[in-house]
Amino acid sequence: MIDISELKFDEKGLIPAIVIDSATRSVLMLAYMNEESLRISLEKKLTCFWSRSRNELWLKGETSGNYQHIVSITADCDRDSLTVVVEPDGPACHLGTKSCFEYPIWVSDELNDFSVSGLMELIKGRKDFPKDGSYTSYLFEKGLDKILKKVGEEATEVIIAAKAEDKKETVYEIADLVYHVLVLMTEAGISMEDIIRELSSRHVIDHKVKQEKMTG
Repeated sequence: MIDISELKFDEKGLIPAIVIDSATRSVLMLAYMNEESLRISLEKKLTCFWSRSRNELWLKGETSGNYQHIVSITADCDRDSLTVVVEPDGPACHLGTKSCFEYPIWVSDELNDFSVSGLMELIKGRKDFPKDGSYTSYLFEKGLDKILKKVGEEATEVIIAAKAEDKKETVYEIADLVYHVLVLMTEAGISMEDIIRELSSRHVIDHKVKQEKMTG
């Protein structure tokens, strides 16, 4: 752990803070903190910034209700910028989008910017806006029973491949299972954040159990 006194604020007394969603690890926004706003953030466990346009302290969510609950704050190697990992209550952007970074300037044709959250967005798009010839849209059209049947079938395929100790086939079948589980999640209105937060809560419980065993 380092102290605030070790941070390097610029000539205006500010330090950039990159805000990251704890569940998706996506960048939500870039804002600035001064020493006072950083201390308020640490005290309230909510992000507080310095608004350069209004020239005043800005507790994120105070008017919108979209608070950002701080998980961690980390300085970079030069101590002149911060990453702030948060659990957001709502959109980070004043335009109502989850992230302020929604406007691509360039995308590589060769390098794959794949992410599970991106796949979830694609799946949701196929549900909200069905596309002819899309297998995903077909599953949503057939409904929950069809989706559940496919999840069961793919789970069985994973078991068969794993039992045969065929790593390549097991990877392939697990990928199929994950895809169909994501379709099921979309159909049920379950987000990736819901799952990650549930897993995170179990990790905390497990950590406490280990601590109790060590001190008991």
